Amino acid sequence: MPARAERTVAAQVDSHQGRLARVLGFRDLVVLVIGTVIGSGIFLVPGAVLRQVGNSVPLATAAWLTGGLLSLLGALTCGELSAMKPQAGGLYVYIRDCFGPFLAFLFGWTLFFVISSGSVATLAVAFSNYFAGEFVPLNLWMARLVSVLVITVIAVVNVLGTRRSADLQDVTTAVKVAAIVLMASALMWLGKGSSVASAAPHDLGAGGYASGFGLAMISVLWAYEGWQYATFSAGEAIHPQRSFPLAFLVGSAALIAIYLLANFGYLAALGPAGVSASDRVAAAAVSRVIGPAAAKLVALTILLSIFSAANAIVLTASRVYYAMAADRLFFKRLAEVHPRFKTPAFSVLACAVWSAVLAVTGTFEQLLTYVVFIGWIFYALAAGTVFVYRKREPEAQRPYRVPGYPVTPALFMVAAAGLVVNTVVTQPGRAAAGIAIVLLGAPAYAAWRRKERLACRPPV
Repeated sequence: MPARAERTVAAQVDSHQGRLARVLGFRDLVVLVIGTVIGSGIFLVPGAVLRQVGNSVPLATAAWLTGGLLSLLGALTCGELSAMKPQAGGLYVYIRDCFGPFLAFLFGWTLFFVISSGSVATLAVAFSNYFAGEFVPLNLWMARLVSVLVITVIAVVNVLGTRRSADLQDVTTAVKVAAIVLMASALMWLGKGSSVASAAPHDLGAGGYASGFGLAMISVLWAYEGWQYATFSAGEAIHPQRSFPLAFLVGSAALIAIYLLANFGYLAALGPAGVSASDRVAAAAVSRVIGPAAAKLVALTILLSIFSAANAIVLTASRVYYAMAADRLFFKRLAEVHPRFKTPAFSVLACAVWSAVLAVTGTFEQLLTYVVFIGWIFYALAAGTVFVYRKREPEAQRPYRVPGYPVTPALFMVAAAGLVVNTVVTQPGRAAAGIAIVLLGAPAYAAWRRKERLACRPPV
C-alpha cells in the first residue's frame, strides 16, 4: 500500500473525537529527528568547539563524532521504548510508568514552562534577529512582533492538522538539509582554507585538553539536542513498532554525517584559525569563498532552519502536555482533541502562547541558561526505564530490542550524568537556580493531585 494511502486509512481508523489520529509515517519520523535537531547550532557552534580544544582539528572532529555517537546511543534506546510503548507523551510516559507520576510531572512541568517553550522563544527571537540583521532593519518592538508572528504561524498550522504540520516539516527539513549539503560541498570544492594562515594548535597540556574537550562536548551535545522530541509523537505514528527504531537510527546517522560534512566545509573555507575566530562560521565561510552576497543565502537557510526546528518542537512537545492532562496532572482542556482537526488544539495553543510571552519579555534567556542542563537528568532517567521495563515486564512484546544492551543505555546515562555533573561543578550557582526552578513544580503537582482526589471522592 502506498505511504499516503496507508496514512489515510490509519487516520480514518483513529479519527473519532478524543483520540489522536495515527498519520505519521517512517519518513515523517526521520524528518522529525533531523528537523528538530538542526536549528541554528551547526551554523554558529563550530568556532566555539574548535577554540575550546585549542584549535586542534582532530579533537574538534572527535568531539562532533563522539557527541553524535552518544546521541545515537540514546536514540537507539528510545527506539525500544517507543516501539514498546507507542503512546503520546514519549519520555513522560516512560518516566511515569517506571519512576512514578511526580518525576514525570516535573519533567512535563519543566518542558512546558522552560525547556520547549524557551526553545521555541529562542528560535523565534533568533529568526527576527537574523531577519533584521540581513534583510530589513527592525526596531525592538517590530522584532518582537516578527517573533510572535513566527510562533503564531506555527501554532495555526499545528492546530489545523498533524498531517499539515508534518508536511510542512518534511518540506522545510528537506530544503535546509539540501542547502547545508550544497553549502558544505561548495566550500570543500572552492575552499581557500589551504591559503589562509593557519595558527598552530595551542598547547593546553593534558589536563587542559581534557577540560577543553569536556567544554566542547557541552556545545556539541547542545547542537545535537532535540532527537528525543520525536518520542512525544509516538501516539500518532503508523506502525510505531516498526518505524520508530529505524527512524531513530537513520535520523541520528544522518545528523552525524551532516554535521561532520558542514565542519569539513568550514575548515576548507577558513582554515582552523578562521573557524575558531568566528561565531558565525557559516556566513564567514560562504562570504570568503563565494562572496559577501552569498551570505544572504546562508541567512535564508538559517531562517528556514530555525522555523523548521520551532515547528517540530511545537508539533511534538504539545503531546506531552496532552498526556499530562489526560492523567489529570495538567489543565484538563489540554487533553481535548479537536473534533474536526484531530489535534490537541488547546495544548498547541497553550505552548504557543507561553512561548510568545517568553519571546516578548526576553525571560527565556535567563530561564534556559539555568534549566537547559536539567533536561539531561530526565533524558538519563528515560534511558534508565529500559532496565526497569526489562525487569518488570520480561514477557512484554518488544518488536525491537536496543542493540548492545545493557551497555548502550548505560553509556548514554553515564554521558548525560557527566554533562550534569560538569555543570554543577563548574557553575554551581546556575545549577542551583535551575534545580530550584524545577522544584517549583512540586507544589503544583500537590495541587493537581489534591484536585484529582477531591474530584474522585464520592458525595457525602
